[in-house]
Amino acid sequence: MRARDVETIATIERETYEFPWTRGNFRDSLSAGYSCRVMEADAMIIAYGILLVAVDEAHLLNLTVAAAYQRRGWGSMLLDSFIDTARECRSQVLLLEVRPSNHVGRVMYDRFGFRRIALRRGYYPAKGGREDAIVMGLPL
Repeated sequence: MRARDVETIATIERETYEFPWTRGNFRDSLSAGYSCRVMEADAMIIAYGILLVAVDEAHLLNLTVAAAYQRRGWGSMLLDSFIDTARECRSQVLLLEVRPSNHVGRVMYDRFGFRRIALRRGYYPAKGGREDAIVMGLPL
């Protein structure tokens, strides 16, 4: 991911989520040196993700596939690359938060061996209030 990709990524983010990350969130992640990746197909960005590695743990902050490319294995390929990165950095665990309503994401994370380790009440903005976050972890 490069700074010039942020506009395209922000567009995908707005089309995918009701409460999207902002351009600033992506720029800050790049500036902070997080592992920020894009995947391309048909000469355009179709998926992206951001991984924070700190001390002995990694945290998947964002993993998104554009709607037209979902359920084709792109998310799994991107997640697999982030797992490899976390292992290369000697992380002991890869953590993430996922909305309970994100059934597709939860199935993918389950398939990779992530397990629920906590619940964060009211973590995400949602229509009419807040939605919890399921905290999942993958021992590495």
